[in-house]
Amino acid sequence: MQSTKRCYYEILEVSRDADENTLKSAYRKLALKYHPDRNPGNPEAEEKFKEASEAYEVLRDKEKRSIYDQYGHEGLRGQGFSGFRGFEDIFTSFGDIFEEFFGFGRGGRGGRRVQRGADLRHDLTLDFNEAAFGAEAQIELTKRETCEACRGAGCEPGTQPKTCTCCGGSGQMTRSQGFFTVRTTCPYCRGEGQVVENPCKACQGQGLVRVRKKVTVRVPGGVDNGSRLRLSGEGEGALHGGPPGDLYVFIHVKPHNFFTREGNDIYCQIPISFVQAALGDEISVPTLTGEKTLAIPKGTQPMDIFRFEGEGIPFLRGQGRGCQVIQVVVKTPAGLNKKQEELLREFARIEDKKISTKLKKILGGNG
Repeated sequence: MQSTKRCYYEILEVSRDADENTLKSAYRKLALKYHPDRNPGNPEAEEKFKEASEAYEVLRDKEKRSIYDQYGHEGLRGQGFSGFRGFEDIFTSFGDIFEEFFGFGRGGRGGRRVQRGADLRHDLTLDFNEAAFGAEAQIELTKRETCEACRGAGCEPGTQPKTCTCCGGSGQMTRSQGFFTVRTTCPYCRGEGQVVENPCKACQGQGLVRVRKKVTVRVPGGVDNGSRLRLSGEGEGALHGGPPGDLYVFIHVKPHNFFTREGNDIYCQIPISFVQAALGDEISVPTLTGEKTLAIPKGTQPMDIFRFEGEGIPFLRGQGRGCQVIQVVVKTPAGLNKKQEELLREFARIEDKKISTKLKKILGGNG
């Protein structure tokens, strides 16, 4: 399915070689114009605000920008980036920028400090072929999710947290020591500025509940040991309406009993007899997708290399596959019967005569 997303450079109205300052200036202009607090109830402005924020998030990040420049929106999706899920996600990511733009954080929304949920890690082991061609795996996680009853507030539904009387809602205690003013986190509200007098029964006032959840992981073909997939929003839940964290899946690939991998090429060794090497033959060679015929030319030498183009590992970002590199190993026959030994001795005598004749010619030529 083709992406309908607009070009990020077009959204920000900048050229493809725009530097960091140009990008920031362009985003500031659009953020001021379409910010939801300045366009209440305007879904078109909200959509343009999200669109501009996503474009700036990608283009200000060197790694994301490089992937986007080469492979477009599909390349970013292959890395697990799917944009922002909502305003809180944007305000959390760009809090410092909004403070610079507008003079306040979190886009002007008051209340307790919004924090993103914690990221999680999961290690996933794949078979060689699953890593090569992609797979769909279901993993089970135990994690904390935002309490549905109180929506992460920690207080019983229908009640509100109270302003901390100890710090007056600032979350900090201030005291003077001579010429210095020392600020410390309020020990009563722990820096929240508010206290919960009626804790939520569903989460015991924690704002988070522990759950066991199954998550489907779609692994693209071409991943290797150490590859990392990011599942946006599948990490732990957040307090006070913040966005959830992400789940990072680290890939481990089991070794194959026949192939070894180097980049997108795969390597294997095929034994042949010295007769096949001398006279040539056609042999069947295993590939990742089945059997394929390899023509062995006459006079093949031990450890000669042959290639099957396009029979290796698919490229992770792009089309096509690497090569299958085949090294032939010429086996010395063992357990010969009398007839075979006689034939080999006759063969050796003929070879000795050929070598002797060549030497005579060389020596005669030097005389």
